[in-house]
Amino acid sequence: MHSTLLAAYESVTHRNPGQTEFHQAVAEIFDTLSGVLERHPEFSHQSVVERICEPERQIIFRVPWVDDAGHVHVNRGFRVEFNSALGPFKGGLRFHPSVTLDTMKFLGFEQLFKNALTGLPIGGGKGGSDFDPKGRSDPEIMRFCQSFMTELYRHLGEYTDVPAGDIGVGGREIGYMFGQYKRITNRYEAGVFTGKGLGWGGAMVRKEATGFGVAIFTQEMLKTRGESLEGKRVIVSGSGNVALYAIKKVHQLGGTVVACSDSSGVVYDRDGLDLELLIQVKEIERGRLSDYAKRRDSASEYSSGATVWNVAEVAGASVARPCATQNELDEDDATRLVAHGVTVVTEGANMPCTPEAIRVFAQAKVLFAPGKAANAGGVATSALEMQQNASRQSWSYEDTEARLEEIMRGIHEACVVTAREYGAPGDYIVGANIAGFERVARAMLAMGVI
Repeated sequence: MHSTLLAAYESVTHRNPGQTEFHQAVAEIFDTLSGVLERHPEFSHQSVVERICEPERQIIFRVPWVDDAGHVHVNRGFRVEFNSALGPFKGGLRFHPSVTLDTMKFLGFEQLFKNALTGLPIGGGKGGSDFDPKGRSDPEIMRFCQSFMTELYRHLGEYTDVPAGDIGVGGREIGYMFGQYKRITNRYEAGVFTGKGLGWGGAMVRKEATGFGVAIFTQEMLKTRGESLEGKRVIVSGSGNVALYAIKKVHQLGGTVVACSDSSGVVYDRDGLDLELLIQVKEIERGRLSDYAKRRDSASEYSSGATVWNVAEVAGASVARPCATQNELDEDDATRLVAHGVTVVTEGANMPCTPEAIRVFAQAKVLFAPGKAANAGGVATSALEMQQNASRQSWSYEDTEARLEEIMRGIHEACVVTAREYGAPGDYIVGANIAGFERVARAMLAMGVI
């Protein structure tokens, strides 16, 4: 590794003790940048690497709220505004008990390069809370969201920081937060949030965009081998928004998704998942996969406590999509997938594969795409939503989906061309990391030492 990168990484680990996920995200980027610094010494001379690892702003705040029984709870809120060299901070809000400052910094760092890959004018950030919406009533969630936004609103703005949804934050939560922002500021600033409802400033395809983008990117990867998703069997981890719409697009492209998971277990349908029922159970009823399996009866098999990678032996899948959460797929899982015929892995979540798993895929010559490239469709369509809000327009579903497809193909092309340029043809990690880094770094150099 280049001496500048080694020194910067030592500084990151020293100044951010215990933040292992953030360290992992930085290391994953740095491992691919030595050739960039040799070719562009100005990035070292102007300390771009050191500056790019330090967030512009880290906000931590108390979120008190009252449950339906009148008990007061206190959660912790976060917003890490990582880098605005390319545009206003942009990134989702996550409500989940696992949320810490470490999580937010790793996600914000990844978001920075993901957003750069879209080619759109957006910087990188991330936020959320350790609040768990699971099992809470609508009034409880509303009170929490209003309390959360009562602090966060002062740091947001359509030209400053534009959040969206993430795990635990969907249209309901965004509605409550946007309403409180509007109430406090006395402005209908539609562009301050993305992922809004279609009737009040939202964009067509936004709900589907991340999952659709993952499938489109996978299709482009397969084209490099003269293949397509047509006839392919696929397994997907997760059953939230990203997973559901990745499944939908795979089916549209002629593939068959045979398994998915939630935090309680895995469902396997040998002839393909019933997407309509899956959306009904998971998105409308907010139920569990066990409920889906009961209604499918003998058509599906449900395994409590298992992961989706456990079904690789019987699934006959050649494509795997980790779409749940970070570090969910480890070395043993990767070895199992390779042994049972998986040849393509596309990350739908952010950093779901451990470094050890990625090494297994590399050794087996599996086509592997990192989340910062493959799952960029969501934030790309958020930026399209911002464009519509700014111009007071609403585009059709077909127009928005066509723009999403164009952006995803552009990201794929950038990864392929950049990897080849730096002597690593076919390596999507190298291509994505360098293409994203160079765009941010050049903007930082142009703006001076800030």
